[in-house]
Amino acid sequence: MEHVTSRWGVLVLIELLERPYRFSELRRAIGRVSEKMLTQTLQTLERDGLVHRDAKPVIPPRVDYSLTDLGREAAEQVRALAGWTKDRMDDVQQARQAYDEARA
Repeated sequence: MEHVTSRWGVLVLIELLERPYRFSELRRAIGRVSEKMLTQTLQTLERDGLVHRDAKPVIPPRVDYSLTDLGREAAEQVRALAGWTKDRMDDVQQARQAYDEARA
């Protein structure tokens, strides 16, 4: 659960819902993620059975990342939660303001 809901895990899963990506494409699509962090995130998601790593024995080496069935299921849930969060952010901000005013 921790890996699915991590900052980079969420972004990787949502991005891979669209199509398979090569590492460099995925890094550009996500933006502002270090190579090390993206590598760690992909390895963790692969270990959890959510991401499939397809290394092709060509020169130069080609590695594609895609979602497994389990990963697609998780990514759809994460995307729904991200959409809900975006849609309801104004309500959250209002609740925070009301809370802070009541405590002041």
